[in-house]
Amino acid sequence: MSKKIAVIGLGNTLRRDDGIGITILESLLSFRKASGIDYLNFGIASFDLLHRIRDYDMVVLIDGIDASLPCGQLKIFELDKVEYDLKYSISSSHELGLKDIFELYKKLGIKTAVYVAGIQVEDASFGEGLTDTLKARCDDIAKEINGFLDVLCHTGKSR
Repeated sequence: MSKKIAVIGLGNTLRRDDGIGITILESLLSFRKASGIDYLNFGIASFDLLHRIRDYDMVVLIDGIDASLPCGQLKIFELDKVEYDLKYSISSSHELGLKDIFELYKKLGIKTAVYVAGIQVEDASFGEGLTDTLKARCDDIAKEINGFLDVLCHTGKSR
């Protein structure tokens, strides 16, 4: 029996690089249309996210992060294994940030394997469109996440 997998884009496209999760989600759709993975755009509406996560065996959340990395660097980590501190905070206007999602995930005892594909943002100020630095990395980021999804689909776990 195959695993139920969802890829969920988070972000606010009116806050420059904070929209990277949505941009990458749209790119992935062109790579994997017939793959049996559900692609969901949650934008900034993250309260319903925790309820939807329960419907899947594995979920990959794509979002912008502020982890003091070079702009456009991708960091993939398991939500339930990371020790949260301020270096993984999101500079966004989501209803819930990644730290909030992590804390509720733990408290609710959700059994779904959740991975975060966090992308370092450069500018999350008000405005439309990604910064040039991040825009130049979009194809590479989408390919990296696509490779990660290949591993999940074939093995049922990361690395």
